[in-house]
Amino acid sequence: MKNVFGLLIAGVAIILMCACGTNKIKDPLNYDVQSFSFQNQDNKTVSLDSLKGKVWVADFIFTNCNTICPPMTSHMAELQKQMDEENLQARIVSFSVDPENDTPEKLKKFAANYPLSFENWDFLTGYSQAEIERFALKSFKAIVKKPENEDQVIHQSSFYLVDQEGKVVKDYDGAKDTPYSEIIADIKILENR
Repeated sequence: MKNVFGLLIAGVAIILMCACGTNKIKDPLNYDVQSFSFQNQDNKTVSLDSLKGKVWVADFIFTNCNTICPPMTSHMAELQKQMDEENLQARIVSFSVDPENDTPEKLKKFAANYPLSFENWDFLTGYSQAEIERFALKSFKAIVKKPENEDQVIHQSSFYLVDQEGKVVKDYDGAKDTPYSEIIADIKILENR
């Protein structure tokens, strides 16, 4: 009887250890987001410090974009809807890659074209072109480049999952075939740790 009880305890312990092992982000990127303090669509300051302790999903967009930004913003709005349905507390942060044109008012007008809520979504601006290019590269390993005399900006189309400590842990395709269920599952892992 002692052997059976011992085997039962060992079996339960193994199951619990295996379950815990799956509760981690697979192959995390672990990029440190650099300190920032920018303005959102309501002229309110959003900073790395104000996001500490929260899980967030970031992307790079601009209001004058005529290619990937509209679908990316639609996909992010769908992600926001699914996050809400799952009662997740994560935030969304969209960094403008054309800050000299994207005023808070323009960002708010752009966002009005989508079924989204500003309750947990900030559209950020209030920095120079050089600053956002450096910030994107250092924090997200993402290329942002505005060619001279052009109105379009070259930028990544990924969604980036950032943990409570300000580390980028994963990226996903934000332009097409966005893996909503995978992002939701990963947010749950971070929110429950």
